[in-house]
Amino acid sequence: MRRTVVVTGVSRYLGGRLAAVLGRDETLDVIGVDVIAPADPIAGISFVRADIRNPVMGRILADARVDTVVHMGAISTPREAGGRASMKEINVLGTMQLLAACERTPSLTSLVVKSTSAVYGSGPRDPAKFTEDMNPSHVPTSGWAKDSVELEGYVRGFARRRPDVNVTTLRFANAIGPVVQTSMSSYLSMPVVPTVLGFDPRIQFIHEDDLVESIRLSVLEPTAGTYNIAGDGVLLLSQAIRRLGRRQLIVPGPLFPVVARRLVGRGIADFSPESVRYLTYGRSLDTRAMRETLGFEPDWSTAQALESFAESRSHVA
Repeated sequence: MRRTVVVTGVSRYLGGRLAAVLGRDETLDVIGVDVIAPADPIAGISFVRADIRNPVMGRILADARVDTVVHMGAISTPREAGGRASMKEINVLGTMQLLAACERTPSLTSLVVKSTSAVYGSGPRDPAKFTEDMNPSHVPTSGWAKDSVELEGYVRGFARRRPDVNVTTLRFANAIGPVVQTSMSSYLSMPVVPTVLGFDPRIQFIHEDDLVESIRLSVLEPTAGTYNIAGDGVLLLSQAIRRLGRRQLIVPGPLFPVVARRLVGRGIADFSPESVRYLTYGRSLDTRAMRETLGFEPDWSTAQALESFAESRSHVA
């Protein structure tokens, strides 16, 4: 029996790539949704121009008798959305409206949500590794991290109201690879990389291939729950900078936000107070549930994902 899957956010790289991968599966009918069309048509899918903040999403889901929704539509930087206010509206209001549409769709059986490990925050009292049931010692108060905390809260509320729907939330480490562009990849691409004096945080990555594959698995083999998704191992930030052949600029803590704001002004990288805390204290994830319950094994370790990114940067250079 064929299934019908909606993927939001298909005009951006990861959403479009996931839609393309799912579109090659002969058991699936895939509908891509976004406010603008992808730069290049995605083979194997139907594209619908729509805003997830618009109640029209309910009609789209109902008319197509959609059984699975993959929410890739949240935005991680203000620059992508045209400003922080627009970013929050898309992430929070958009998710609320999408979930309301899902709640009214009787055919829906599965919801997969792309989230972020930034919901754990970063601080000096953090555990060695965050498990999915831990609460942050420093609750995010700004930016993508704060939006994601709210987004996950709405998703949990939806799961309570629709217990018949399999809800999977994937909390990803920083995505990196040859193509995907994120605030972290922009930061690490600077010829001189600023770091905080006296701190050398632990960082983890998920390769863009593994990110897409973990979501594909969650669509094809739904497993309810919340899962940390990251490559094996951790790196110190200083190690990552050295492996990329970059120079390190060590900045006293009180001056780091000033440096970060100046970088934002020049369009080099996007920073928020939560990003600054991450670059100070770092974060590490426990991924046992990813393997033992979700059944996903990344092909790329944290170090290998960084190496893949480094090779792509050397070609650019």
